[in-house]
Amino acid sequence: MNKKDFKKLFPNLSDEMETGKSLADIEFESDPPKKERRYQSYNPEAVDFLRRCKTIEQAEEIIAYLEKRKEIQKQEATALRKQLKEKGLKSFGAPKRLGFYEIDEKEVDDEDEDDFDDFIDEDE
Repeated sequence: MNKKDFKKLFPNLSDEMETGKSLADIEFESDPPKKERRYQSYNPEAVDFLRRCKTIEQAEEIIAYLEKRKEIQKQEATALRKQLKEKGLKSFGAPKRLGFYEIDEKEVDDEDEDDFDDFIDEDE
């Protein structure tokens, strides 16, 4: 189809395309852009999962699970168990609370250990 035929069939559309102006000014409401999450493409490692545990038993379950799924090697599992037994759950770092990966960086201080003792069971 040539330009002349197009203009004959669609005069208003042709004028809008030539001038860049529309007869109907339509404004669309769009969703605000989503805030990029700080850990969007981060793949947690064994220690990240262990830092969410509240008890030694939970940590042992996590190690066994990751080893069974072959997400960690036997040597790494052995080293994690040894560290857990000798140094305790605290040795893996401050606990990561639920929602840690969704929270804005300003709202969380990863190294804050003020509430750590309240977070861990008394059984240790």
